[in-house]
Amino acid sequence: MALLIDDRAVVEDAYAHLDDDAPMPLTGAVTVTWDRWQHERAALAKRPGKIGVRVPNTVEPHELAVALDGVSLVVIDFPKFTDGRGYSLARLLREQHGYRGRLRAAGDVMRDQIFNMARCGFDQFSLKAGKDPHDALRAFDEFTVTCQPDARGGAPIWKRRRPE
Repeated sequence: MALLIDDRAVVEDAYAHLDDDAPMPLTGAVTVTWDRWQHERAALAKRPGKIGVRVPNTVEPHELAVALDGVSLVVIDFPKFTDGRGYSLARLLREQHGYRGRLRAAGDVMRDQIFNMARCGFDQFSLKAGKDPHDALRAFDEFTVTCQPDARGGAPIWKRRRPE
């Protein structure tokens, strides 16, 4: 099983990631593509076990938000590390649409990004192949002060100042 970061700990990925034509196992945690979820949602929602949906970062947040009943994990794809649409999608799902399930960043995800990804609402990180998740954990401690609020309720520095 692949390793990933989950709530600032390195763990094995508990989900099987299925292609569109792969047979559905009877039990166990699985992720399916956005297309498969849209076509088989009713049947998949009744299936025992956790279900996750892998989405491209081009999906409209409101379109995704209305389709997440029964979904325990949303995996947002980052096709290139320079493509920031996944950050916006995560933040909008958390703040405007109230999604409380797990959010995983996957694809071209590197250590330098995960601190800010976490601030946007991601709690899981599947790093780019060849990158060490144990090394990436240090990224969470590299910054102790932020200027903007985050999707998880972290207060910016100006709200933490002591009154004079």
